[in-house]
Amino acid sequence: MTGDSPYLFYQSRNPRPYLDRGEGIYLYDESGKRYIDGSSGAMVSNIGHSNPRVLAKMKAQMDKATFGYRLHFRTHPSEDLAAKTVSMCPQGLDRVFFVSGGSEAVESAVKLARQYAVATGQGTRYRVISRFPSYHGCTFGALDLTGYEPLRAPFAPMMEGMPKITAPTTYLDRDTLTEEERGFRYAELLREQIEEAGPETVLAFLMEPVGGASTGALVAPDSYYQRTREICEEYGVLLIYDEVMTGAGRTGKFLAAEHWGITPDIVALSKGFGAGYAPLGAIVASSRIVEPVLDAGGFQHGFTYAGNPLACSAGLAVLEELEEQNLIENAARMGDVLKARLEGLMSRYQFIGDVRGKGLLLAFELVADRSTMEPLPRELNAYTRLVEIAYEQGLIIYSRRTRGGYEGDHFLICPPLIVTKAQIEEIMNLLEASLSRFADEIANALPEHA
Repeated sequence: MTGDSPYLFYQSRNPRPYLDRGEGIYLYDESGKRYIDGSSGAMVSNIGHSNPRVLAKMKAQMDKATFGYRLHFRTHPSEDLAAKTVSMCPQGLDRVFFVSGGSEAVESAVKLARQYAVATGQGTRYRVISRFPSYHGCTFGALDLTGYEPLRAPFAPMMEGMPKITAPTTYLDRDTLTEEERGFRYAELLREQIEEAGPETVLAFLMEPVGGASTGALVAPDSYYQRTREICEEYGVLLIYDEVMTGAGRTGKFLAAEHWGITPDIVALSKGFGAGYAPLGAIVASSRIVEPVLDAGGFQHGFTYAGNPLACSAGLAVLEELEEQNLIENAARMGDVLKARLEGLMSRYQFIGDVRGKGLLLAFELVADRSTMEPLPRELNAYTRLVEIAYEQGLIIYSRRTRGGYEGDHFLICPPLIVTKAQIEEIMNLLEASLSRFADEIANALPEHA
């Protein structure tokens, strides 16, 4: 059955078939049709579907207890998962607070930062600077930090309106600067915004180390990362990395921050952290941040399911799989293979303007003119049309509008970290078939040279 439910509603009217089962990188609907999960859902299923070792460990916890409220009991799964998480993070990130999802993680990170400021006599600090475009979640606090207008605009009158700086979209720049110089230039926008807002009012800078859905796996020049860290330290501003999508091995490191030797003050995790086996997220912070908050009366924040033993048993099993199966290393290796194959498509399809990303967080962007990076005509709705064509072929990919939400088209290709070279070829065969059909459909809408 694929018709609309009379009771359940989603974001839109776009019915899909019923899911029957998942195995590894594959999903099957009730008719038996197989799909390759080329986006790991929403970049969630890092270790693939129906991992028997994870399911066995969850079953063992189910046989003991599925819920124990954190104010009444400590649980071994939550304590053990916290210890394992700290062991996999850069030194200095040594305290963990659990949540159920990415929006909750971002909210928790910002609220911890604010309570730290209050506890240390910096109560004038409340502004959180983020980037445009960006995505940080759908709850009000996270949405106010998000730079994606179609999602934010209806609720703008209900929010504070936190300051934004331009994301480092250097692939669009047409200047004579080197990539290193561009990185510094975009980083200095943070300094300018801090000065404009008033340094004494700025609490934190929140950024995705590798862009997610709103910028399509955007990677800044290397120079950007260290300079933004230095600017935060200069002004006493906390640096928060939103690693909801990048964390748990997706980019070829446990945290994407490790690629640049950065240790943020607070990190938000979710998605691949629980890998779809249970709703799970976390913030990881330094004791330097946490202890003053606890000394001042405690962290005034929390969620009913925070530290749920069943969810934490799933998360612990997921992290053990990442280590025991060397999946983070596989993400780096297979990411190089997949990125090279995607870049190879640029010679065949002139409307592919850019391929970017790190590890198995990869994307390509479609344009009308590669020389100017002019986006495809908005009315083509390429970002939804190519997804539908691929879905019909049995390939699931993820897309969003690239340029702030109203135009531009990018597609995330982010298979589970268990993917093999042979499976990458399966993905590419279906993607090329989809692109060929899409090219035929839009042929008359493009300039001849595209």
